[in-house]
Amino acid sequence: MRIIRFIDKEGHTRYGHNYCEGEATLLHGDLFKTTKDSGQRTKVAKLLAPIKPAAILCIGLNYAQHARETNATLPQYPVLFMKNPAALNHPNDPILLPPSCLDPPQVDFEVELAVVIGRVAKNIPAARALDHVFGYTIGNDVSARRWQKHGGSGQWVRGKSFDTFCPLGPELVTADLIPDPQQLRLQCFLNNEPMQDANTSDMIFSVAELIEYLSDSMTLLPGTVIMTGTPSGVGFARQPPVYLKPGDRLELIIENLGTLHSPVAEAG
Repeated sequence: MRIIRFIDKEGHTRYGHNYCEGEATLLHGDLFKTTKDSGQRTKVAKLLAPIKPAAILCIGLNYAQHARETNATLPQYPVLFMKNPAALNHPNDPILLPPSCLDPPQVDFEVELAVVIGRVAKNIPAARALDHVFGYTIGNDVSARRWQKHGGSGQWVRGKSFDTFCPLGPELVTADLIPDPQQLRLQCFLNNEPMQDANTSDMIFSVAELIEYLSDSMTLLPGTVIMTGTPSGVGFARQPPVYLKPGDRLELIIENLGTLHSPVAEAG
């Protein structure tokens, strides 16, 4: 099933599927327990990020080619950081560049496979890890590089957690439609120019291995989003560097998951 979260014409937040031409079929019930297809078509007034995350866990340096382009040593264990859930941004809504990130420019793009946990996961071995995945969507780990490297005293969270710095969507594609998350093409286009083009097969730690690592004595609640890392081609590693500016447009594409559109604007 390809699930969307949206606001209907009465202003209510709903879940639906079969999204087409501004309409969707309503789903009733608990997303992670039992949902029922109502059969009722309704207008979609505004498309929302398909999940309101319980937590956003992010993995850095998880693509071999990305590690090489940044001259980083391949990590022995996954590099974990977090984003503030309030950084969530909806499809087609602008990524807002804060004044502190404009002079000098520093905001970067990162297309990522986002994994949504569907049931409580704790101490889960990799062999059973994918049983705990509800579905997948497209994520953008928007990053303010100077804040990430210098303004956070060595911690990445501050540079990754500005408002609007976590676009997700447009659909949440259930796990049964993605039999192998390690065989998906990822692409990022900036103003129609290709920036990133890779495959999840280049991950250093697979989705299953990440769930095993993260769930070791740490409970992953339903609705937890795992951002699994970005491939090579990011802006700061280019010569000269390429950073986002007001008026830019991003298109993030992951095979079988759709396209996530984000304009870029100045905050305030």
